Amino acid sequence: MPILFPAIDLKNGECVRLKLGDMAEATVYNQNPAAQATAFREAGFEHLHVVDLDGAFAGRAVNGQAVEAILASVENGMRVQLGGGIRRMEDIERWLGLGLHRVILGTVAVRDPGLVREAAKRFPGQVAVGIDARGGYVAVEGWAESSELTATDLALRFADAGVAAIIYTDIDRDGVLAGINWEGTIALAHAVPIPVIASGGLASMDDIRRLAEPDAAILEGAISGRALYDGRIEAGEALRVLKAAP
Repeated sequence: MPILFPAIDLKNGECVRLKLGDMAEATVYNQNPAAQATAFREAGFEHLHVVDLDGAFAGRAVNGQAVEAILASVENGMRVQLGGGIRRMEDIERWLGLGLHRVILGTVAVRDPGLVREAAKRFPGQVAVGIDARGGYVAVEGWAESSELTATDLALRFADAGVAAIIYTDIDRDGVLAGINWEGTIALAHAVPIPVIASGGLASMDDIRRLAEPDAAILEGAISGRALYDGRIEAGEALRVLKAAP
């Protein structure tokens, strides 16, 4: 069964959604992230995707208190993955020690791939790589800087590292309900021996039904933000569709 990950993006301690990764284009959906996490759990979700947006720019945890509140609110009820500003081994150890299911390493995967390899070895199944691409090229530092690496190039660097998953975000679609880049995401999943999670642009039940199609079975799942918050996707119906997926 493909996994649908509801997303909580944190900015100034609040649950927000950005448009095209622009911090100036933030819509606040809930001032209490822990309450939002609880609502997702009660809706039937078993996984949760959390991003410390401020941390991604600062290179360190900024919304740590909110993340800890989320973990406490869904303790033993959801598997939570966290990205944004996690760039040191001590940060990885701390978050996993607090009950996080897995950490997502993004910028550091470009800047210090050795750390990703070491972490994946020390914490099997608990280290994912976040690959955010604009125009096919990897962006880092909270999407503020572009690199010369393609998403596939970066993913292949970790093909033998024991990474648990790759979260692939198409920045050009993020937060604008344009639909997931299925062609590019499925192609990436075929190119690397690592489970891939689709992110960016999930817009409607059409995307949910697309995720349930046989050729998308290669994906671990997809992340949904704005479409869930805006009611374009009804949680119960989405979970029923995915449960019936071949």
